[in-house]
Amino acid sequence: MPLFPRHTVRATAAVLGILTLLTAAPAPAHAAATTAFRLVDLPARDGAVLKANLISPTTPGPHPAIVFISSWGLNDAEYLAQARSLATAGYVVLSYTARGFWGSGGQIDTAGPKDVADVSAAIDWLDANTTADPARMGLGGVSYGAGIGLIAAGHDPRVRAVAALSGWSDLVESLYAGQTRHPQAVWLLQATARLLGRPSAEFEQIVSDYFANRNVDGITAWGRIRSAETYLDGLRANRPAVLLANAYGDSIFGPNQLVDFFGDLTGPKRLEFSPGDHAIPELTGLAGLPNEVWASARQWFDQHLRGGPAGGAPVVLRVRNGGVEPYADWADVTGSTTRYPLSAASFRANGDTVANAGVVLLTNGLEALTGIPPLAWLPAVDRSRAAVWQTGLLSGGAAVRGIPRVHLTVTPGASTGTVVAYLYDVDLVGTGRLVTHAPYTWLSGGRQEIDLALPATAWNVPAGHRLALVLDTEDPLYLDANPAGAAIAVTGPSWVDVPLR
Repeated sequence: MPLFPRHTVRATAAVLGILTLLTAAPAPAHAAATTAFRLVDLPARDGAVLKANLISPTTPGPHPAIVFISSWGLNDAEYLAQARSLATAGYVVLSYTARGFWGSGGQIDTAGPKDVADVSAAIDWLDANTTADPARMGLGGVSYGAGIGLIAAGHDPRVRAVAALSGWSDLVESLYAGQTRHPQAVWLLQATARLLGRPSAEFEQIVSDYFANRNVDGITAWGRIRSAETYLDGLRANRPAVLLANAYGDSIFGPNQLVDFFGDLTGPKRLEFSPGDHAIPELTGLAGLPNEVWASARQWFDQHLRGGPAGGAPVVLRVRNGGVEPYADWADVTGSTTRYPLSAASFRANGDTVANAGVVLLTNGLEALTGIPPLAWLPAVDRSRAAVWQTGLLSGGAAVRGIPRVHLTVTPGASTGTVVAYLYDVDLVGTGRLVTHAPYTWLSGGRQEIDLALPATAWNVPAGHRLALVLDTEDPLYLDANPAGAAIAVTGPSWVDVPLR
């Protein structure tokens, strides 16, 4: 019986054909000639065979080299447009399908030790079979490939540069941010794995435990092994140049973990945030179209693998409603903070309100395409199910930059519960544009002192608008812990700190 049914093989061939056409435009006159796209069987260290492709310059070596690692559910054809562009610039480029997906052998390891070893095996293969320079090796990837690349750079000192796009540094934070489970994201990963790969028994058990809300310590240990922050000592010792680029609205890997990780890195580094959701900012670049994130990745590789000129500030914010801002460090992003006290309020957990964050990938992804964030008409927020606080009119507007923080003193009517905080930019007719949001879950009774860091953002509030904080108990992105009808009272001291430029 074939590994994949015929319609899947035909679909793969069609994807390869389309991407080859996209990348087949004539190269500029100054570009180097390259070899044709070549399929490769890449031997892993445990005997599995990974499917890969190779594009190389035809000029004499040695050449700088880049290994691209496929995203979750995708294959090595994902990077053809970028690989061809880099090869014409003088790079040897190897792209491979992560183990357990499509035609690659083994089972899905979810960025575990086998995936990390596969990166080193790819570098071994390049060194032995191509004109790649082992002293100038880079890693690139989107999402899954980004996370694996970051971890691998903490293990293999041959890695000199990493472009981690829409990746993660703390998988536990991604699974349990605010002590709250994220079902849409995990269900999407599971469904994709079952459709396009071979999930391991370990992966299936982890997902089953996650949805059943059991074995949290085991899941946490599993996630720590798969988090780049666990390998900071190796990254500091190896000192690869690390580019981190993510979306403000990433509904799978939130931006705050990368802010912390960026601060902990000691080698060459850059942090970029763009509007959109998970992997959306990089999408057009995968099709070979002009793309700011991929242009930055190209400059990063040129600088650190070819000795090209430095370009771009250490921190780059693409403001969600217009403009690009460079900063020398994350500490420079926020110039001041305004604290808004929150008055006492009470409500009950009786279902969702019109304030919500929408659907994983789609809702914030549409913002990247249309410029329109999730909307809610605040007069329609049911005050029996939520609390709403608003500032006065902001006559000069406000440039929100950084991580808003909410402090809540809550007296709950049940031993477990969840609240979701939403920060809105509200116009004169009450339409709120979602600036940022985050959930928080408590798992024991009694008075709760909650400190909640909302995801980092860059948003310009127009003159004459207000800021509003909405607090309710449900959101389609999260699994809540609220007994039906449970009372929630917010008392003092409670406030929201808004970071401003």
